[in-house]
Amino acid sequence: MTCAYYHRNLPHWQPEKRTIFVTWRLHGSLPKGLAEHLRKYAGEPGKQFAVSEAVLDAAASGPDWLKDSEIAEIVERAILRGSDLGQYGIRAYVVMPNHVHVLLDPFVPMPKLTSGIKGVSARHANLRLGRTGSHFWQDESFDHWIRNEGQLVRAKAYIENNPVKAGLCAKPEDWRWSSAKK
Repeated sequence: MTCAYYHRNLPHWQPEKRTIFVTWRLHGSLPKGLAEHLRKYAGEPGKQFAVSEAVLDAAASGPDWLKDSEIAEIVERAILRGSDLGQYGIRAYVVMPNHVHVLLDPFVPMPKLTSGIKGVSARHANLRLGRTGSHFWQDESFDHWIRNEGQLVRAKAYIENNPVKAGLCAKPEDWRWSSAKK
């Protein structure tokens, strides 16, 4: 298997012909002290994940510009546009108040893919918000390549159920900015 690699703050692997689960957040949306809080659960990765997920999905600190329907639509259009351009195939996506999850099959290198979605959406969103020239997204994206069918099914369910788990809607198909919508 051929595997592209690049490194920013985190290592990123892009195996050829593999589905990738990618998450990125609004700039400034990571709560201060989260890392220290998670250290309480050192040695308990499942508990760390559950606690971090609850804190991050609550969107209780930092910007939540994606709550604005115009901004969420800008991001959704950027995600769909990359697929229309043949850069990737979309398996699932969701735009949350302060972050985005996508599950996709990339046909171009990940840095090109994420900079395209994030760059286009940031320019349009900042223009709409009157924040031209300001950071919109965190620089780093978090990615995980899907290793088998079970992971694929779980990742898709996780993404589409994220708004339900965060208390934003009753059913996945009720969330307007998601691949699960009706």
